[in-house]
Amino acid sequence: MTARSTALLTDRYELTMLDAALRDGTAHRRCVFELFGRRLPGARRFGVVGGIGRLLTLLRDFRFDDDELRYLRDERVVDAATLAFLEDYRFTGTITGYREGELYFPGSPVLTVEGTFAEAVVLETLALSVLNHDSAIATAAARMSIAAGDRPLAEMGSRRAGESSAVAAARAAYIAGFDATSNLEAGRTWGIPTMGTAAHAWTLLHDTEEDAFRAQIAALGVGTTLLVDTYDIGAGVETAIRVAGTGLGGVRIDSGDLPTVAAAVREQLDALGAVGTRITVTSDLDEYAIASLAASPVDAYGVGTQLVTGSGTPTAGMVYKLVARQDAAGGWVGVAKASTDKGSRGGRKAAFRSLDEGTATAEVIAVSDGFEALDTVAQHPGSRALQVVLAEGGEPDAAAEGRTGVRAARAHHARVREELPVRALALSRSDPAIPTVYVEA
Repeated sequence: MTARSTALLTDRYELTMLDAALRDGTAHRRCVFELFGRRLPGARRFGVVGGIGRLLTLLRDFRFDDDELRYLRDERVVDAATLAFLEDYRFTGTITGYREGELYFPGSPVLTVEGTFAEAVVLETLALSVLNHDSAIATAAARMSIAAGDRPLAEMGSRRAGESSAVAAARAAYIAGFDATSNLEAGRTWGIPTMGTAAHAWTLLHDTEEDAFRAQIAALGVGTTLLVDTYDIGAGVETAIRVAGTGLGGVRIDSGDLPTVAAAVREQLDALGAVGTRITVTSDLDEYAIASLAASPVDAYGVGTQLVTGSGTPTAGMVYKLVARQDAAGGWVGVAKASTDKGSRGGRKAAFRSLDEGTATAEVIAVSDGFEALDTVAQHPGSRALQVVLAEGGEPDAAAEGRTGVRAARAHHARVREELPVRALALSRSDPAIPTVYVEA
């Protein structure tokens, strides 16, 4: 079965620019586009790169087939010459960037796309839509993971997002520290562990809470987790242990003043002899609510709405800008937008994370105005290089895609998060945890 084209997951102005560039002869100028964030939304202290693997897979299917060309022709978006160009379009350039799961800061060159203007400009919206969404979710997930400490986190926000966004959100959350998802498509596609037992509807379906608990245990065994707050929590806990015995796997609480309720439930469970029964809390948690439960007898968290909406920051706010191009004579020129509060810095860039005994101290970005060789890590001792090749000659790096890419991104994130200075772990609004320093290459 042929994969669905991703070429129209874009904005019209990308194709009208292409149309005009083919007319005036600039379409085939070599260019460098850069995807970056001017600032960290929500005054957060770091960001987490999400979506790289998804973007590379979508890039494989970025082509203009008969249906796409017919639509563009019927809507008169571009002329016949541009349609002929698009019919043979394939990205043949190079993409370098940060690994998925990497931390980023203001100005970090998260993605660099090199190719002709014609083949690189049309990737803007696709790259931004994927990385802005997934990086926002990954950043929120990382903050929640930090707040949770060693306690496991489950993503359960599918009903609060669009169907495709829900799967992407589960993926991003898993990369940034969550342990499981309720979304079965995310489990099938990305190999994420799935979880879930029963909702309040299950209890309400039965004549009594006891009947519901007995039926659930008969189906799933005593290791299951029973939802005890449909009616009275204290009575629900008592019924759960009476039905399941002291070997009950867990109880879930989805309402009430969670620190107070969790303490009371733990005391009740212990008094009933169910000292090994775990307590999971849900109820519209965010990183602040999770942090407030750090001293409570809670064993696990389930997070929905706040996670899949970026916990108040639904987009990473990244932009995609032309930073270098060939001129009419074939020489290279660094270019930059100079608008107030929306300026960019021209030139190709190499990025490094300065470290002091394993702790990050700065984001160092070496800028080259022309197309000279970029700095290497040898020129920045005490640092590590942040960019890797993600696509060469238009061919994406398969190791960054699919389930393998997810596992690699999750492991990379866990490693690099250890580099954060202690001040980066605070949840309050503040400046970035480390400064961004620009140097001339």
